[in-house]
Amino acid sequence: MEIGKKIKQYRLKLDLTQEELAQRTELTKGYISQLENDLCSPSIATLEDILHILGVSLQEFFSEPANEQIVFTSDDYFVSKNGGGTNTWLIPNSQVKEMEPIILTLPQGAQCEERLPFEGEEFGYVLQGKVELVTLREKCKLKQGDSFSIDGKKQHTIRNINKGESKVLWVTTPSNF
Repeated sequence: MEIGKKIKQYRLKLDLTQEELAQRTELTKGYISQLENDLCSPSIATLEDILHILGVSLQEFFSEPANEQIVFTSDDYFVSKNGGGTNTWLIPNSQVKEMEPIILTLPQGAQCEERLPFEGEEFGYVLQGKVELVTLREKCKLKQGDSFSIDGKKQHTIRNINKGESKVLWVTTPSNF
């Protein structure tokens, strides 16, 4: 791996000169130049200092770029049942990631499966219709354009109180659906 070349790429992305990077890391411009030309190797502590200034973690710096899909179309989605409604999974294999976005679609009067407590949190945004977020202690009515954020430790469910279909963009972190 060409460490110096990667450091230079990150430095240039931030529009920093070698001198500016040297000043921020308390190193010399000559050392930064030698490093970027792979004429010397930094200690782990020095590399961590440089990467901190460049806004890059060690893990990110040493990971190989993956041909990871970042744009998804409706062809990539899949649908599964959720109580009386359906989940449209917006990102395939999102269960292995930190965030799991779905669109919950509920026909009139339907309710999704009760969400059991877990370590994490959930965010929802009502795309269409009216729903009721029900926890053990309260019921909250939400309409199109409203959103909610709830601690995953709270047992809860969502029910459609609209005269017609309702849709909620629902994001769980970490993934838990």
